[in-house]
Amino acid sequence: MDTKILRTLEEIRIYSDPYRMDIMGEFQKIDRPATIKEIADIMGEVPAKVYYHAKKLISIDLLTLDHTKQINGITAKYYQPFQGGVSIVRSEIHHSEQHVFLSEAQKLLEDIYTKSKNKFISLSNIDNPYGKLENSEVYLTSEEAKEFFEWINQFHMKHHKKDAHKEQEKYDVFTSIVKIPAEDKNKPS
Repeated sequence: MDTKILRTLEEIRIYSDPYRMDIMGEFQKIDRPATIKEIADIMGEVPAKVYYHAKKLISIDLLTLDHTKQINGITAKYYQPFQGGVSIVRSEIHHSEQHVFLSEAQKLLEDIYTKSKNKFISLSNIDNPYGKLENSEVYLTSEEAKEFFEWINQFHMKHHKKDAHKEQEKYDVFTSIVKIPAEDKNKPS
């Protein structure tokens, strides 16, 4: 699976914008190359607004031109979303911009978490629960953590669209994995 690596603060800002995440989500749901106008119609938005934000996604290759088609003398551009994982390389961000990086990463995480949390709360109840929440600490080697992350990405890619030959229901999946630093044995408790 391909991974798009974001190395600059500007790339992170483009990616972390919640509205742009919604645009990417609509492109992924439609599961075929689509025009900006189609996505704007689905979102109930003005095409110019969606186009402005889509241009930002195009600038960092999260949306790419798939093909063009002449329709009544107008060239329609069909875009495809990036199909793979997105990785943010913090080490390449200049030290003076680290606090801004952390702020952007926090905004992105909060937006994703809040959307998932709100779905969980609104769709779960005591009489008929639809959600499952799991929180635990596990011990993994660096390689096992990488394999887990890759497995999650492959799972998402395999199941991101409905299979017409199966009776399936839609689920919201929020997954987080973070390495917990080893405790300093010399530090007083």
